[in-house]
Amino acid sequence: MPTSAFTTCLWFDGQAEEAAEYYVSVFKNSRIGRIGRFSEAGPGPAGSVMAVEFFIDGQSFVGLNGGPQFTFSEAISFQIHCADQAEVDLYWAKLTEDGGEPGPCGWLKDKYGVSWQVVPDELLELVTDPDPEKAARTSKAMFAMGKLDMAALRRAYDGE
Repeated sequence: MPTSAFTTCLWFDGQAEEAAEYYVSVFKNSRIGRIGRFSEAGPGPAGSVMAVEFFIDGQSFVGLNGGPQFTFSEAISFQIHCADQAEVDLYWAKLTEDGGEPGPCGWLKDKYGVSWQVVPDELLELVTDPDPEKAARTSKAMFAMGKLDMAALRRAYDGE
């Protein structure tokens, strides 16, 4: 199914098509690709979705209905680079709705258990500033947050 050199495969327990439709509704420039179905050979019911290809902003994914053997963990996450606070707020709201779980430092889990980091582009500049005090203040503020608040991070950076 993959059409690019690098494809992320996400293992689901029967929700691959639903999840792919959800992700393409959350992210702009996204679409569903091919859908593969189980044959009489199994292991799933004949005609049910085995795998679904989808694309998010040019990145290739496959959702695989592999069964209950494996689940997602925070050991792997996807970073969403946000241009501004409005984008942070948008993705945070969409990915935590309907059973998603907010986490610390801009991390969250969506309703399928997939971990995401919703990160304003400016954050990296602030936490890697050559002035160690500014970087430390910003990092300390970030560690106390769930959803990242750029205005509060800038105030911490400025020592306010």
